[in-house]
Amino acid sequence: MDTRNLLNKRQPVRRPAGHNPALFLFAALLAAAGAAVTYFGFVRTTTGQAADESAWREAELVAPGTRVPSLQILDSLPLASVFIALAVIAGVTIYRRRLSPAVIAIATMASANLVTQLLKNLLLDRPDRGVATLAFNSLPSGHTTMAASAMAAVFLVSSPRWRPLTAVLGGTYAVLAGTATFFNLWHRPADVVAAFFVVAACTLVGGLVMMRTNQDWNTLPPGSRGAGGRLWTGLSAAGGMFFLALSAALYAYARWGAGVAGLDGRPLYFWCGLSLILGVGYMIAALGSWLFTQQAGDR
Repeated sequence: MDTRNLLNKRQPVRRPAGHNPALFLFAALLAAAGAAVTYFGFVRTTTGQAADESAWREAELVAPGTRVPSLQILDSLPLASVFIALAVIAGVTIYRRRLSPAVIAIATMASANLVTQLLKNLLLDRPDRGVATLAFNSLPSGHTTMAASAMAAVFLVSSPRWRPLTAVLGGTYAVLAGTATFFNLWHRPADVVAAFFVVAACTLVGGLVMMRTNQDWNTLPPGSRGAGGRLWTGLSAAGGMFFLALSAALYAYARWGAGVAGLDGRPLYFWCGLSLILGVGYMIAALGSWLFTQQAGDR
């Protein structure tokens, strides 16, 4: 019996969406660990408090020269993001005629904001380490969580083909919102970074539920894992690595080389904190884009 015809008639194995749940859960644990490390590093230690507070005080010096209408508009980004997300979710719900993606996306957004408020107001405190600072805890940033979680909700309801681009655009929006809270003296850089990690952890759990319960549209047609998605993911990753390296270099200058290099009086901690926000925001966007694309189903 010739088995070649039988082999040719076999259909390619269809890999389901979210085929590796452990990867989502492990990534969520890593994001939660990132939030914990940010808290212990910048709030529980003297060195971290000093660096974070220095960045915030230098922002106060930089802010008067940068208070222009464009920055004042940035103040509205967190609230505007909620309306953007709800509009997109409503449009996708009508287009797909399915309610469960909207429920999962909104639940993910709500859970991220709830976790942030519980952490900031009930579970975390800010010990006295001898650094002149505000006595109350402000980590994670509620405004940043609102903007980032809204963009995460849009990311979750996007089709796999458009998720890499959505990750970059949504990540940029979240970074701008977080930067605004820093520029306008609402939060320290660590508050913003912790909010990114909280949103990432909740989004990974919500994303796993989204893929496992909505497998039909969380798939990619054959040959569609192309250069377009890799381009956006690569650009986000490259930007994230650049800003993280810049933040580390600026911190080294600020702490050990400012006097030697004649950079006393420069807002080095401010630029270090700003670079940290940009670096973490874009790296999370890149890793999320890669993971969700890799876990999309195959037709």
